[in-house]
Amino acid sequence: IFFIQKANVDAMNRDDDRKVAINAMYYALEEYYYPKYGYYPAEISESNLPVIDPQLFTDPFGVNLGIDGSTYIYEPANCNAENQCREYILRAQLEKEDAYIKKSKK
Repeated sequence: IFFIQKANVDAMNRDDDRKVAINAMYYALEEYYYPKYGYYPAEISESNLPVIDPQLFTDPFGVNLGIDGSTYIYEPANCNAENQCREYILRAQLEKEDAYIKKSKK
């Protein structure tokens, strides 16, 4: 019983870490990137969102955002030829809950 409970607690902690990372990316996009450039990027990374800890782009299993198998997903939408996007969805696949989703405000 102890090992089952520990596994559940560990999974919930990883889910909490995922939510923290998605929230950090969301606020960086909304409070830093969009006000500075007037659009959202087609891809996000530590290079275009330097205001957040680069480790937050790596999920709890060590897979970076944008790499197959990552539990973090960034989906830009309504992008032009210059990769300037009008909206996006950030998503984290959770273990103990439904996906955690944040959408662009603009």
